[in-house]
Amino acid sequence: MMTIDRLEAFCAAWNRHDIDALMSFMTDDCVFESSAGPDACGTRYVGREAVRRGYMGAWEAVPDAQWSNARHFISGERGLSEWVFTGTHRDGHRIEVTGCDVFTFRGDKIVVKNSYRKQRG
Repeated sequence: MMTIDRLEAFCAAWNRHDIDALMSFMTDDCVFESSAGPDACGTRYVGREAVRRGYMGAWEAVPDAQWSNARHFISGERGLSEWVFTGTHRDGHRIEVTGCDVFTFRGDKIVVKNSYRKQRG
């Protein structure tokens, strides 16, 4: 089963920008629904290679991206991580917003990571 300790390790891997560690938490049939994109769900990445590219895209857009003050909750096969996202976008503007990830788990792995972020403006 998924644990809070594993979600904390997943968050730490994001902050290290460690794609191999991140992918070790994902199932083979994983899905990542990003915070932004053309569809109601943002951009949807399906399968390990697509999810890997989607995750790496976050660091390409915001090279110093960090997720801090994380709090995690688990209820059965579902979970939630809340965090504060900070970083500097490639165009130079600074970002600081709250957000969350809604997860679906299979055993101790993540099947779906559905990400949400506040928009400032």
